[in-house]
Amino acid sequence: MTINPKLNDFLRVWDEKWATLPVGSGPVERRVHFEQIARDMRLAEPSDVDATTEHHIDTPVGPVRVRVFRHTSGGVQPGLVYMHGGAWMQGSPETHWDITARLASWNRQTVISVDYAKAPERPFPQAFEQCVAVTQWLHDNADYLNVDPARIAIGGDSAGGNLAAAVALEMRDRGMGLIAQLLIYPACDFVQDRPSMIENADGPLIFVRDMPRVNAMYCPNPDDLTNPKAAPLHASDHSGLPPAYIAVAEHDPLRDSGIAYAEVLRAADVPVVLHQGAGMIHGYLRAMEFCEEAASNLRGMADWLAERNEAAG
Repeated sequence: MTINPKLNDFLRVWDEKWATLPVGSGPVERRVHFEQIARDMRLAEPSDVDATTEHHIDTPVGPVRVRVFRHTSGGVQPGLVYMHGGAWMQGSPETHWDITARLASWNRQTVISVDYAKAPERPFPQAFEQCVAVTQWLHDNADYLNVDPARIAIGGDSAGGNLAAAVALEMRDRGMGLIAQLLIYPACDFVQDRPSMIENADGPLIFVRDMPRVNAMYCPNPDDLTNPKAAPLHASDHSGLPPAYIAVAEHDPLRDSGIAYAEVLRAADVPVVLHQGAGMIHGYLRAMEFCEEAASNLRGMADWLAERNEAAG
C-alpha cells in the first residue's frame, strides 16, 4: 500500500519549512527551528481547554517544566502524563500542543505535558528520571491538581513513546498503578535491521541514516542501548503492565519496533490494541489539518483512553 496521498501537501509544507534550517545546524538550532515550525502550523485550540498553567517540578536530575492542559469543566478529572517526540533532542509541550489539547478536550481530562531534559547536553537517563518524577508528582499531588489518582495514564509519541513505555515499567516496579499506556509510533529499542527499517530507510520525516548519530546523543554509553530504561523492549519481565494502545505507521522505520513491543506485551498477558496505521508515516499526527485519517486516528486513541478512564472510574 502506498503512502496516503492526503499526506503529500503536509510533506511538501514540512520539507519547505525545514529546508530553511542552515546546513550544519546542531541540536540547539534545530530546537529553535522546530519551535517556530510548530507555532506556524499549530491548529486552532479547542475552546474547552485551559493550557495557561505551568509548574516547575524538582527531580533528582534538576527541575523540569510541565504545561497543564485541563478541561474547563472542572471537578476531579482523569490524568495523563504525556511525553512529546523529537528524537530526545528537540521538541516541547508547545511543539505537541495539537495532540495534548485534543486529548484533554475530547476526554474531558487533565494532560500534563513534560518538557524533559534534551540530549546531547543532558543524555540518558536524565529525561527518563524526570518523566518518572513527574508521574510520581502527579500521583502525589492529585488532590491539589483535581486529578483522580486512581485514573492516571501515561503516553507519548516517538521518543516520547519510548519514555512512556519505560516509565510504565518503572511505575509498575514502584507499585504505582497506571491505568493505560498510549504509545504512538514508539521507539521501543534501537535495533536497525528489521524489515520496516529497510523498507522505509529514506523516510519520510525520519531517516535510518541519521539514527546512529541521534541514538548516540541520547545514549553515549553504548551499553545503555540495551538498558530497559532506554529500550523497554529489553526488559526481562513485561507482566503486570497497564493495558496498551500502540499506534504504528505502515511507512515508518520504527513500525516493527512498536509491533515487537505489542508482541512481548501480549506474551506477558498485557491487553494490547495495535493500530497498524495503514498508509501513514512517522509523525502523522502533525498532518491532521491535511489528512482526516490522521485526525480520526487520534480520535480513536482518545476513545480507547476514555474507555480506560471509564473502566477505572
